[in-house]
Amino acid sequence: MIVKMKKTATNEHYERLVAFLNDKGFEIKDVSSEHVRIFGVIGDTATIEPGDLLAFDGVSEAFRIQTPFKKASRTMKAEDTLVRISDSLTIGGDQTVIMAGPCSVESYEQLDTIAQAVKAAGAHVLRGGAYKPRTSPYTFQGLGLEGLKMMRDVADKHGLAVVSEITSPDLLDVFEQYVDIMQVGARNMQNYPLLKALGQSRKPILLKRGLSATIEEWLMAAEYLLAGGNENVILCERGIRTFETYTRNTLDIAAVLAIKELSHLPVIVDPSHATGKWHMIEKASLASLAVGADGLIIEVHHDPERALSDGAQSLKPEKFSVLMDSLRELAPLLGKQIP
Repeated sequence: MIVKMKKTATNEHYERLVAFLNDKGFEIKDVSSEHVRIFGVIGDTATIEPGDLLAFDGVSEAFRIQTPFKKASRTMKAEDTLVRISDSLTIGGDQTVIMAGPCSVESYEQLDTIAQAVKAAGAHVLRGGAYKPRTSPYTFQGLGLEGLKMMRDVADKHGLAVVSEITSPDLLDVFEQYVDIMQVGARNMQNYPLLKALGQSRKPILLKRGLSATIEEWLMAAEYLLAGGNENVILCERGIRTFETYTRNTLDIAAVLAIKELSHLPVIVDPSHATGKWHMIEKASLASLAVGADGLIIEVHHDPERALSDGAQSLKPEKFSVLMDSLRELAPLLGKQIP
């Protein structure tokens, strides 16, 4: 529910109403600006009628938010959220942030070679999996803590931030230490114990859309993070499962437009998982930028034929460099920049 106060309302009017709502068990989210005092009422507001609040002095309007994702809703927060990764890197606004690296961390030498190449091409964040939830129990599961340590060391060496997938709440302390962005993979989008744990962190969270999740379900997963107090949430469209089998998944390009209408959260696109084919990644990336994506996360491998996972959807460094040149040409036409 949204409550708007009159211009003539005093602090006493405001505090009396807030005290009443707090006593009822509601949380208050103040989104006031210089010109208007307005706040959200978070909780099961079915127990009160908006019109009842007009009985309080100073109240101008009260109305329900129709969406179940209150904190993620653009109704609650009109301006775009900017997620700060470092002093020089922010996701959202006019910056387009590029995350690149291998699907899996395989060795220090492999990671160092790829990190050097993507940094030279203009990437900002090194991606790589140390803990790998795989469909088959017999495939490579990642190097675990050793892989995370490698990522931190290599990223620092090349001046990159780190994004990697966290798979369970008990790994939170380790990820807090070694990564800059904690990724929630598609399989874990509705892992509510994990989401609740990450809500207690203040590290940026990259929340991938589930394989068959609707946009509302995706935003409700983000709501868990926001409700826990972590406002540094980045959404990632990575393709959804449909009846089509030619591509690995179906890139829902319209989801980027929908998120921009419904939510204030930044959204990036993963064209590697969305297509599953390296030769489609460049055009899928340009299309994602054209519809307003705030960034991309792309798999890059210097020897994809021998990659331990997802070689078919990994760009070689020279192809990634060509893609970065194309993105730099397009970004200014869209009012964006690649830092």
